[in-house]
Amino acid sequence: MSSSSQTTQKIPLHHRPDDTGYRLIELPPELESLLESENAPVLTLESSETSALLKTPDRTYSLRQKNTSNSVILLSPTTSDQGMAAISTIRETVELDVAPQTPVASGGPLKNTGSRGKWHEMFGKGR
Repeated sequence: MSSSSQTTQKIPLHHRPDDTGYRLIELPPELESLLESENAPVLTLESSETSALLKTPDRTYSLRQKNTSNSVILLSPTTSDQGMAAISTIRETVELDVAPQTPVASGGPLKNTGSRGKWHEMFGKGR
């Protein structure tokens, strides 16, 4: 088969960023199953001294933003030319960690040293 008889379908790609400010959240498997269930519960977001908290009826997750070296490009279909539009480049994801249900028993509460998140504050401001 000669190369002149082969056809290649091309998909137009446009750069059309919007200012929505998307974030990707990595869901633990048990939370994903809960949200996909027939009776998915309402989730709530609350603040705490150290992070935001995502609450389900029986678990609490702390949200932690983490940088990634592999950017994710968010695409949206275009109707004018049946192509795709790059609407956002995502360089950070939000990770959920199960928050402890009981306070730390030995030695009393943890001392806030003020060092949490300083790396991200210094390098994340320009993004």
